[in-house]
Amino acid sequence: MNDIARTKDLAQPVDIDAGHDMEAFWMPFTANRHFKSAPRMLARAEGMHYWTPDGRKVLDAVAGLWCTNAGHCRTPIVEAIQRQAATMDFAPTFQMGHPLAFELSNRLLEILPPEFGQVFYCNSGSEAVDSALKIALAYHRMRGEGQRTRLIGRERGYHGVGFGGISVGGIAGNRKHFGSMLAGVDHLPHTHDLAHNAFSKGQPAWGAHLADELERLVTLHDPSTIAAVIVEPVAGSTGVLIPPVGYLQKLREITSKHGILLIFDEVITGFGRLGSPFASQHFGVVPDLVTVAKGITSGTVPMGAVFARRGIYDTFMQGPEKAIELFHGYTYSAHPLACAAALATLDVYQDEGLLTRAAVLAPQWEEAVHSLRDCPNVIDVRNIGLIGAIELAPRPGAPGTRAFDAFTRAFHEQDLLIRVTGDIIAMSPPLIVEPSQIDEIVDKLRRVLTTLD
Repeated sequence: MNDIARTKDLAQPVDIDAGHDMEAFWMPFTANRHFKSAPRMLARAEGMHYWTPDGRKVLDAVAGLWCTNAGHCRTPIVEAIQRQAATMDFAPTFQMGHPLAFELSNRLLEILPPEFGQVFYCNSGSEAVDSALKIALAYHRMRGEGQRTRLIGRERGYHGVGFGGISVGGIAGNRKHFGSMLAGVDHLPHTHDLAHNAFSKGQPAWGAHLADELERLVTLHDPSTIAAVIVEPVAGSTGVLIPPVGYLQKLREITSKHGILLIFDEVITGFGRLGSPFASQHFGVVPDLVTVAKGITSGTVPMGAVFARRGIYDTFMQGPEKAIELFHGYTYSAHPLACAAALATLDVYQDEGLLTRAAVLAPQWEEAVHSLRDCPNVIDVRNIGLIGAIELAPRPGAPGTRAFDAFTRAFHEQDLLIRVTGDIIAMSPPLIVEPSQIDEIVDKLRRVLTTLD
């Protein structure tokens, strides 16, 4: 992979923050005061690496933020964005269109299960989730079942930061500051249980019965009131919770029985992360709606989408022909630059076999991450596809600090970028990762863990 367009020496230091007051940027999901006292800055990127302003080369073990699946600064994607910016910078998609949006939609359908028929565009995973929830509610209303207004998420689920997403999401820190959120939302229990599933390789054998809790909620609320159930096939942001064998299949059986739409949030698992284009293919479960973002453009231009199963779109196509069927959308839906980036990204995925490469690398990845189980303070290791997690015992009275220290030490001492949530270290390298780089990631992390108190 030697297609990076660069005019400057990547090793040349850059004084990226000279003269700038760091207080001006209110950073998202960041301990702002701690960061600004000792910044961790990135200046450039290429392939599997970032470079810091002072020229250090940092190995990216998290694909930026679960998103740069094709690696950083790939020339075909960069050039496609440049060409499009010079050809047509913006085009509205309210009552107008542009060819790239239609071309991209058909290209996406080619890699989706055949049950899907339409694509609705937005700008992020958060917007994709809120769009999917609105589509689900409107779908039932269009079918004459407008009483189906209840939504069911899952504890420890992450579905972005819109009000819909935090309502169906199940991470307390994302919810507690923002009032009562949406009404009529309930939650399934999560599937993480160290007593039964610690150090499982791939899908744990225990836990499929937890899907039966959906039947209890259906009985409690009555199925005629429930519009949709939304889950991540693999819960990523909360710390890589992998579905037990048979769990997702049970959810599909129960939702189908009761006329409830099933939504898969594939913002993380989409575009090859598990070794298939989408998790629905990997697990053999076809939902009704799928949300994606991140890997759709390999993180280059913000874009999200909702994939709709055939028949959902058709339900809306009624009434006067000149009437708007769905009163929803965004100024930047199917933005020309995002479409150009996505089409080029799909080309790179296809040309390099990246949508299935994780299946080839998964056995080595599994062996490598599980080799860390004997490191100090490790209480669980879990993996699937090219995703891995190392769960650490929390420090008494200071939960989260042990993993955060691992994160900062990895960056400053080992030139390694990882991600942490609570006391869980998460890794999801770009799909271009080489076998030698898998070993390098794990060796660097081992050095961090063995010196961590």
